[in-house]
Amino acid sequence: MEATRGACARTAHRRAKLKESRKYPRYQPRLRCWCEADDVTVYARIANLGEGGLFLRTNTPLREGAKAHVRFGDGPAHEVAADVRVVWTSDGAGKAPPGMGLQFESLDEKSLEQLRRIIMSEQQQPARPVG
Repeated sequence: MEATRGACARTAHRRAKLKESRKYPRYQPRLRCWCEADDVTVYARIANLGEGGLFLRTNTPLREGAKAHVRFGDGPAHEVAADVRVVWTSDGAGKAPPGMGLQFESLDEKSLEQLRRIIMSEQQQPARPVG
């Protein structure tokens, strides 16, 4: 029990530090995302999204530090594809829903344009910025 509390406290501390170090605001898109790593593929809802990364809701997050590739968008012509790194995970026991925080490691110019288009579209929706 103590080990679980300690792990949760460490995760909460890392999440707070990450939130403080974010360079970009986050938005709640109405999108799902493919996330592929080694022998695992996850298709899940994006809880929040910004130019620095995203939070993917899943009950089966990858381990912290794992590298993966994500794809999302509204069709192949408007797809964002990027390499990411898992920077934090949540089992859903605390305030955060179950899932993983993914930081963009590489984003080509086309994907960056598409990402900005998605964010601009979200800014025009009634959804509010998060975290």
